[in-house]
Order: sequence, then structure tokens, then C-alpha cells
Amino acid sequence: MNGPTATVERIGRIVLENVEELGRILLLFLSALSWMVRPPLKPRHILKQMEFVGVKSIFVVVLTGTFTGMVMALQGYHGFRMFAAESLVGSTVALGMTRELGPVLTSLMVTARAGSAMAAELGTMRVTEQIDALAVMAVNPVKHLVVPRLVAGVLMVPLLTVVSDFMGILGGYFVGVHILNINSGAFMKNIFKYVTLGDIYNGLVKAACFGLLMSLIGCYKGFNTRGGAEGVGRATTEAVVLASISILVSDYILTAIMF
Repeated sequence: MNGPTATVERIGRIVLENVEELGRILLLFLSALSWMVRPPLKPRHILKQMEFVGVKSIFVVVLTGTFTGMVMALQGYHGFRMFAAESLVGSTVALGMTRELGPVLTSLMVTARAGSAMAAELGTMRVTEQIDALAVMAVNPVKHLVVPRLVAGVLMVPLLTVVSDFMGILGGYFVGVHILNINSGAFMKNIFKYVTLGDIYNGLVKAACFGLLMSLIGCYKGFNTRGGAEGVGRATTEAVVLASISILVSDYILTAIMF
């Protein structure tokens, strides 16, 4: 087989593999949806995952949001100073955090911490046959393992985004008012003038979608782990990479639709 033909065949194989994987992820999502509404409901499992995804991610989200807002204030100040419009720094920081950076950075941080842990935990259960054991005991693995993680991801990432938005604006206020001497009244007035509830609401909807992608891909990669300890490591890495790319691609699509 000559070079060009082999290249086309290789590209076609890669495309087919990715389409097939996308279909399996969609099937897992639909299966989780169907099991989500069937009794018995086990809120204890959901609360445990909410604590793991949300409460234990607060520290890294606070750090990320605060320093992002501080950097935005610094960068915005130097740009607006050329036009004597330094008072717009506050609204720029607030819009950037609520619309874009808050949801995206929070989701990426949670993916790195919680999404990777989901893939590693479920992957370990798969290679040690614990998931197969659940099925033997008539316990549905999707309902028992996937549903609580999906619910936790969809609920907690928006809440963490609220924390990130607030800390980002607070960090921007500290840098803008206390370091760069922007009038505090003008700083706050422009935030209330230019930031609407729609900006905040749309940012939280984006965060919920990102939380779903993060938890769904983490669970999928863990569920389909093969190859022992090496396979668990590979599944964890693939979960973080695929979820991060999915978040960034979906961010563009959602931004184009919402704003």
C-alpha cells in the first residue's frame, strides 16, 4: 500500500474510533439519565460526591479566582490608562469573571482534581473486578457509581463558580482600589452598571454543562479502563485531557449561542 493511501486509511481509522467513543459516552449518559429517576434514591452517595467535588475543591478555586481577578485588574489598568478610563477596570474584571474565566477556570481546576480522581477510582475498581462484583450482586454499577458523580458535578461546579467570581472581583477590587488608586465608588458603580443578571446566569449555565462533561468523561474513562495499574494511569490522563478539551470546545459553542 502506497504512502498517501495508508495515510488516508489511518486518518479514517482515527475518525471512526473517535466517533465510536463519542457514541459510547453518549450511551453512558443516557443510561445514567434513565437510572437517575428510578428508586431507590440514595442521597447519601450524592452528598458524599458533592463534598468530594465541591467542598474539597474550594481552596484551589479561591486561589485561582483571586489571582485571576488581580491579574485582570493589572492588565486592564495599563490598557485603560491610555484612554483615561481606569474606572472601567471594575466592570471589565466582573464581566470577564462572570461570563468566561470564572466558569472555565473553575471547571478546569475541578477536572484536574476531581475528574482525574473519578477516573482513577473507577478504573481501579474496574481492573480489580469490583464493578463486575457489583453487577453479580444485582447492584447496577451505573446507578451506584456514575449517577452520584454526575449529579455532584452538575450541582457543585456552578456553586464553585460563584465562589470564583466573587473572589476574582474581590481580588480585582484590592489591586484596582488599594494598589492602583482607582476611585472605589467608580469601580463599584461600573460593575453594577455593566454587569447584568443575564451575565451571571449564563455563566452558571456554562459551569453546569462543564461539570457534566467533567464527571461524565471521568466516569467513562474509569469504567472502560483496561491493563492493570498502567491502564489506570492512562485512563486518568486521558480523562483530564479529553475533559479539558471538551470544556474549551463547548465553551466556544455556548458563548456563541448565549452572548
